[in-house]
Amino acid sequence: MIRTINKYLSLVKFSHTIFAMPFALIGFFLATLQPDAHFSWMLLLEVVLCMVFARSAAMAFNRWLDAEFDGRNPRTARREIPAGVIPPKNALLFVIINSGLFILTTWFINLLCFLLSPVALLVVLGYSYTKRFTPLCHLVLGLGLSLAPIGAYLAVTGHFALLPVLLSCIVLFWVSGFDIIYALQDEDFDRAQQLNSIPAWLGKAGGLRFSELLHVVAAALVISLGLIAGLHWIFWIGAAVYIGMLIYQHALVKPNDLSKVDLAFMTTNGIASVVFAVFTIADLFIFR
Repeated sequence: MIRTINKYLSLVKFSHTIFAMPFALIGFFLATLQPDAHFSWMLLLEVVLCMVFARSAAMAFNRWLDAEFDGRNPRTARREIPAGVIPPKNALLFVIINSGLFILTTWFINLLCFLLSPVALLVVLGYSYTKRFTPLCHLVLGLGLSLAPIGAYLAVTGHFALLPVLLSCIVLFWVSGFDIIYALQDEDFDRAQQLNSIPAWLGKAGGLRFSELLHVVAAALVISLGLIAGLHWIFWIGAAVYIGMLIYQHALVKPNDLSKVDLAFMTTNGIASVVFAVFTIADLFIFR
């Protein structure tokens, strides 16, 4: 049983939940501070479950849909489906179950979240097709993860607001930027298979410049968030670390040296999201 669970956790790269989950928590706790809102452990659990179910469905669907390409790519040939560890039909069933659990969980949150749940699934599942027709697929991935903070805010308040939209925009540009860095590894393969990506379109140097531009926008949005929300010194420490991690990951990766892509992709972005969330939430509650 434990072995099977580990296989599926590996299939969906569960550790990568660390990217969007901290931003979802910022959206949630920001919402609890609004008038007529309140904190609920049950609601927090439901928000976390929505994140896990939606992301698991999206990742498993991506692995199922791309299994043929993954099998041809030396870098990905050992993934669970092409390696025969998880049968394709089981992976698809896993997608259906997680999609259903996501929609069911939103039903217990509020009507707006329930009505928007198919839209969210359309975005996060639809991303998997975009590499077949547009190099801007990275932005669609960013859009999918950007739903986390605004979704968490809607779960508490039931309405949209500027600050959670700003949080979502930060995630959009940040994730899109670091996904381009990750995609540098497959530039030649994507071209050979006629798959689209920014590196396959612009090359490694051009892809890195495009990623840098997206991360400059993300940094500008972080600064805008702090100014518009009137946040304090604790937030700005977290913001400085976050922006510093963005700069650092670009210092690690060069067009002619991709040896530190994993460090740039996983470690720096994981630290950035967690530190930013901890300091932002602390600022919200200390200076409420």
